[in-house]
Amino acid sequence: MSEPGFWDDQNAARDVITEVKAHKGWVEAWDTLERKSRELAELGALLETDPDPALESEWQIEVEQLSGEIDRLEVRALLNGPDDTRDAILTIKPGAGGTESQDWAEMLMRMYSRWADRRGMSVAVLDLQPGEEAGIKDATLEIKGEYAYGYLKAEKGVHRLVRISPFDAQKRRHTSFASVFVYPLVDDSIAIEIEDKDLRVDTFRASGAGGQHVNKTSSAIRITHIPTGIVVQCQNERSQFQNKATAMKMLRAALYEREMEKRDAERQKLEAEKTDIAFGSQIRSYVFQPYTMVNDHRTELKLSDVQRVMDGDLDAFMEAFLKKQVTRGAA
Repeated sequence: MSEPGFWDDQNAARDVITEVKAHKGWVEAWDTLERKSRELAELGALLETDPDPALESEWQIEVEQLSGEIDRLEVRALLNGPDDTRDAILTIKPGAGGTESQDWAEMLMRMYSRWADRRGMSVAVLDLQPGEEAGIKDATLEIKGEYAYGYLKAEKGVHRLVRISPFDAQKRRHTSFASVFVYPLVDDSIAIEIEDKDLRVDTFRASGAGGQHVNKTSSAIRITHIPTGIVVQCQNERSQFQNKATAMKMLRAALYEREMEKRDAERQKLEAEKTDIAFGSQIRSYVFQPYTMVNDHRTELKLSDVQRVMDGDLDAFMEAFLKKQVTRGAA
């Protein structure tokens, strides 16, 4: 028998509203693309019978735009994980190498901030530890926007930089590493809902201090939460009513702790995915010298415009990762 959730009615209603908005967004996006496609098809047929070079040029531009919108909707269809619609917490940590790696970590923080800006997402710096000379020792960003976690989960892993170091007086080439990890942002305000049908309440005669009254009445309370098997009891108060109220507080605390343990287990599962920040574990390499190239080792996608990538143009890598996941799942 599956255990019931412990979210209160307000949180449940919020989840339903979020789901409804997501479905509505899909329907509206599909209807818009279908309408545009129909209109452009009709205009294309008209241009075949009555050519107009200026209008045909505009038509071609709109067809290309429509193609891009269809591609984006197809990618969005790949974001179907349970947490993909959530906002994201992104952490960046430099590897060994002191100032070199710390500077690289700061470059990555700027890259992800630029990516979020491109998509109209908000970025808040939750924690930032600057390096002694340059860069950062640690950074945690909260990125809020549509499908933030769904896209950013493609960035989990070690990122490798190859460049001529601006901190090396001899202008030698250096390799630096930094790790990126992404969590879905989940509401941590846990409200425990306990239904009467899930409780078995037993009364019994209290023992111990309290005088004759305690021993003559069944004022002690034992409450069993049937779905979880948690049992609490209280006999310290003088009345059954007071003992029951205290026992219910104890039960709420026990259920809260149980829910927190479940969440910690999920976090630990995510933590286990982390790898050493070192050579051989990188997911992507960014080469500035002797040539320019960004190479994603998971998808084999390579782009030569490294500066454009560092300015936040990461969509091609994210989309390739999502498509690779689908292919791997179908295999």
